[in-house]
Amino acid sequence: MTRKSYHLLAMLALAAIGLAAPWLLPSYLSQFSKLWLFIVLALTWDLMGGQMGYNSFGNVVFFGIGMYATAATQVALYYPLAAYTAAKGGGTEFIFNTSQFFTGLAAGLPVGGLAAAIAALALGLIILGMRGHYFAIATLGLAIAAGELAAGWDLIGAGSGMVTPTPPDSIDTTVLFYYLSLALAALTFLFLAWLYSTRFGLAINAIRDDEDKAEAMGHHTTRNKVVAWVISAFFLGIAGGIFGNLSKFIDPIDVAFNGAEIGVWMILMAILGGKGTLWGPVIGAGVFYIMKELFWTYLLGWQRVALGLLIVIIVVFFPQGIVGWLKERWPGRFGPTAEEMEAADAKGEA
Repeated sequence: MTRKSYHLLAMLALAAIGLAAPWLLPSYLSQFSKLWLFIVLALTWDLMGGQMGYNSFGNVVFFGIGMYATAATQVALYYPLAAYTAAKGGGTEFIFNTSQFFTGLAAGLPVGGLAAAIAALALGLIILGMRGHYFAIATLGLAIAAGELAAGWDLIGAGSGMVTPTPPDSIDTTVLFYYLSLALAALTFLFLAWLYSTRFGLAINAIRDDEDKAEAMGHHTTRNKVVAWVISAFFLGIAGGIFGNLSKFIDPIDVAFNGAEIGVWMILMAILGGKGTLWGPVIGAGVFYIMKELFWTYLLGWQRVALGLLIVIIVVFFPQGIVGWLKERWPGRFGPTAEEMEAADAKGEA
């Protein structure tokens, strides 16, 4: 079998598992929904950190913006947002019927993605001229600032948080949000698979390998960096909108802009699977999320210690990530190693 055949087979297997999960494991749909969203988090971070070599600690900003923008749109279509957040979503005057709930969600998710993309465009034009650790520190500051700003904004509930619209009892939201999460993960994966096969994919790889040389060859590196961040933010914003509805309550620090956990986890998942690869973030997110759930279930109180040990083991024994380790052993199935690609490039230049 060729490498493309293995790629297609893996995609079909993953799609089959995703579609069958509601019937095979109906009690774990909420967990599976978050797993698909975690895959989106890892894939979108890897677009910047793996494919382009710009390690961002602030991607959680777009996740939070999408979460708030989606929920605010769902509410504002039918009720005054300030009154809704002041009442914490309670009271008989804030009732969403089936039509209102679906219409609000259908409008809110694209708005969440667009709001995050616009924020990425504005911020990218300001800070994507920075490189290396300067860029990383700037994005870390953005994540902290966003949480504090949201905690002080009364319109979206400030520090008291925001309750997402309560659906009618006739709607099975568990299944609904599961399939929305699955669809978003599939769309993100397929879009990035296509993107990496285009000239734009080669351009952002050139930035990762040597940005100065890429500029000397005529690439508009800053423009490409901003476009990549906008794409990443768009999918993150939609993921945030789904996650907020799954959680049913948006806290500015502990949920929306939780850089200490979600912001770090998206980085770890990409590194665990193998950053700079298409399948690495998917595999890394799957392994990380399953282990996290097991640790939080059976090692409560020691879960973060166990998670830290897992990360140390991966870094020591799998420094290139799971996919990198697989490539070294079965290059015919998983592609050549980085060293083989560098040798081939050197031979071509010679």
